[in-house]
Amino acid sequence: MEQLIADWGYLAVLVGTFFEGETVLVLGGFAAHQGFLRLDLVIAAAFVGSFCGDQAWFWLGRRFGRRWLERHPGKAPAIERGTRLLDRWGAWFILSFRFLYGLRSISPVAIGLSSIPALRFAALNLIAALLWAVAVGWLGYACGDVLEGVLGRLRMWEHLFIAALAIAVVLFGLHRLVCWLLRLRRGGRVSPPSTD
Repeated sequence: MEQLIADWGYLAVLVGTFFEGETVLVLGGFAAHQGFLRLDLVIAAAFVGSFCGDQAWFWLGRRFGRRWLERHPGKAPAIERGTRLLDRWGAWFILSFRFLYGLRSISPVAIGLSSIPALRFAALNLIAALLWAVAVGWLGYACGDVLEGVLGRLRMWEHLFIAALAIAVVLFGLHRLVCWLLRLRRGGRVSPPSTD
């Protein structure tokens, strides 16, 4: 079981943070605390997944955002909220939207719809992804002692749970990616996978 987590844990963190992230990264930090993964590699995988995911949603917003909004008018309020925050806070919003519940998945699309230069977004996204990966990864690692005390003697179940969760995250991410690619292929309907 430990080998399974070691073999697939980093991939689970990378895929999970590409699509959403906080829960996956906290669990990755916890797995590092338990000695199944290395914290530096968990943070690196989360950084790459988060950065690449938000870059992808930014470019999808820039390329297909207006058409996507026409087809999904129910998402307009969330986009408008992200746009208002971007207008008000600018770079600070880009640096912090990962930490704002409910705005994580839609913000890069909203930013893509704005006039922010792509290189500026990429630079700020790079900094933000690194800060987020370090902060949330360490949070999961630090919570290891607390979670270990709560779990007590259920150590065997803990290992099975972490392994099952890692597998589920990878399968969920792959499923979402395949569904999105199929929708794209069917007619250009592009919408980032929603996590709200």
